[in-house]
This record gives sequence, C-alpha cells and structure tokens, in this order.
Amino acid sequence: MAYFPAFIKLDGKNVLVVGGGRIAGEKLDKLLDFTDNITVISPKLGRHTKELVESAGLRVIERPYEDSDIEGFDIVIVAVDDLDLQKKIYEACRARHTLCNSVDSVDYCDFIFPSYTKKGDLTVAFSTSGVSPSVAKYLRRSIEKLIPDSISEFLKEMKSLRSTLPKGRERMKMLDEKAKNYIENLFPKDRNVQ
Repeated sequence: MAYFPAFIKLDGKNVLVVGGGRIAGEKLDKLLDFTDNITVISPKLGRHTKELVESAGLRVIERPYEDSDIEGFDIVIVAVDDLDLQKKIYEACRARHTLCNSVDSVDYCDFIFPSYTKKGDLTVAFSTSGVSPSVAKYLRRSIEKLIPDSISEFLKEMKSLRSTLPKGRERMKMLDEKAKNYIENLFPKDRNVQ
C-alpha cells in the first residue's frame, strides 16, 4: 500500500535518532532542515554525524540503545543495520503510539523519508512508497532544476499579501492569478498551467 503524503509540523515534537553512522548522518541532514529538537543515541558517532551534532548543538547519549530510551519521544528514527533491533524498537514504538522510521526496512516504518528539495518555504517531495528511492532521488534532481531561486522571494511576497489582505473571494482570486502568472512565466508559452 502507498504512503499517505503529509507534511508534519515538528515544532514541539521530540525526535530520537538511534544510531550514529553514515545513515544517521543522512537522516540528520534532512531533519535539521525542519527541527533541531533531536536526541541521538549511539555508542559512537561517525565524522559527519558528529559534525552535524556539534554544529546544531544536539543532545547525544553515547551508549547503546536501551528499551526505555523511546519514552518521551514523538518520533523515532532507527538508523542501524541490526534488523532485530529495528524490529524491537518499531514494536515498542507501536505499543506507545510513537511514529517510527527504520532505515531501509519498510516493514518497520510508520512513515518514510521522501526525496525532497527545499527552497525557502517551498518544499517539494517525491516518493515511490519505498519501492525505489533511487527513482525518487533522480526525479527530484531533474525537477529541482526547474525551480528558480526567485521562488523564495515570491513566496515571501505571497505570504505578506495573505497576511495583509482581508480574507475572502477577492483575495483568493487575486492570489491565485498572481501565482498562475508567476508559474506560467517560468515555462515556455506552449505549456499551460491549470
């Protein structure tokens, strides 16, 4: 079954990453685009993971995972190769209604990390529901070349307009037309944006 696409607000959410190697570093790279309320548990940290932890000032517990470690966390990322440990943590998360992602093991995931591009307030995500992360990655790389750097400034302008204009049909119509014109001007005239 496919994954439901949802963007989760991480403000006030406690995130735990179990593991300190290369994959943990890759997950931290993505998480740090959205929150720094992250704790890492691992007996040792790889160079990149350690750099991320130090630069973001993340909390680190330098020891192996223990059963009680997921208490108080809203989201748990299991970035270890040990499938038995992945399963154990996933089952503990399920019992506590805590969202869990186990790297490269869709059987032990409540959610997956999409391939995404982020420019200011714009985030565009791609997923194959875990079938082929490589396809999502290369599609993202192709599409992100089409997104101009000016999108950040345009979105700031739209945000300002939304916050200052009175709500209603006229505002909605004006903002829709402005967005349509911006996008149409990005692409050749023979393409129509609906």
